[in-house]
This record gives sequence, C-alpha cells and structure tokens, in this order.
Amino acid sequence: MTTSTDTTVRDAAQQAFQSHLDLLSAGRIPEWVELFTDDGVLEFPYGPEGFPKAVTGKTELYDYMRNFPEHFAVEFSAPVFHLTVDPTLVIAEFSSTGHAITTGRPYNQRYISVVETVDGRIRRYVDFWNPQTAADAVRGGVDGVFATIEATSTADA
Repeated sequence: MTTSTDTTVRDAAQQAFQSHLDLLSAGRIPEWVELFTDDGVLEFPYGPEGFPKAVTGKTELYDYMRNFPEHFAVEFSAPVFHLTVDPTLVIAEFSSTGHAITTGRPYNQRYISVVETVDGRIRRYVDFWNPQTAADAVRGGVDGVFATIEATSTADA
C-alpha cells in the first residue's frame, strides 16, 4: 500500500532526477552538483579502460562534469520512470539528442539510470550509457574522446 508519505518521497526523488536532466542540458554544472548529497557518487559501470568507474563528493563531481557544456550540446527526452517498492529509488529510461560541439558529430544516446536519493537529493547515481557513442561524437573513437577531455581539463587547471 502506498502512503501519502511514500508519494511525497517518490515525487521528490523523481524531481531531483528531472532537475538533473534540466541542469545538465542547460550546462549549469554548479547547480547540477548541488543536487547531490555531500558524499554523493556518480558511477559508470560500463566505462572503458582509463575512464573513472566512479566520482565521489561535490568537488570530484564538479571537476568531472565542469567541461561537459564545452563538449556536448544535448537535450534529454522525458524520462520513463519505473516504479519501485522503495520511493527513494528512481529507475529511469531516457535518451539524448545533440552533438559534440567541437566536431558537430551527432551525440544521440540512450540511458538507463538507477538513482538513490535522500531527502530529495542524489546520494548514488549509476549511469548506464554507451561510452562509444560519446567517443564517436567527439573524435571518432574511445581514445580520442578521453584525449580531448583530458586536454581540456589540463588546460583549465
């Protein structure tokens, strides 16, 4: 039986997820980071060799995502939420359409995300996506995308 408390918690969790999509597509990375708890983690179980498997804490999250708006222009579809017994847990399917800014190549991605929330903030975000799609958009391959992102991050340091 779903209680009004469960509904309120679920709504807050889904709103945090929707805000994630909205802020990321708008390139508002500092605000995006604030969606996470202080010890929030973003995990990439399918990341290729040399790609971080996880970034933890607001500083790492910001450092990891700060250059996203310089690399990609994307819009996200409305997520399809799969309801769970735990109202703090969000499972969503969605897609993005856009392009890599430096190459103009398409960046059209499909995602499944599993997100744990606490008080409407993201504690753990497991991002299931295809890194090859990003690599092809930026430089035509996995090696190129990481070289490009690494060069931009190094230049900013």
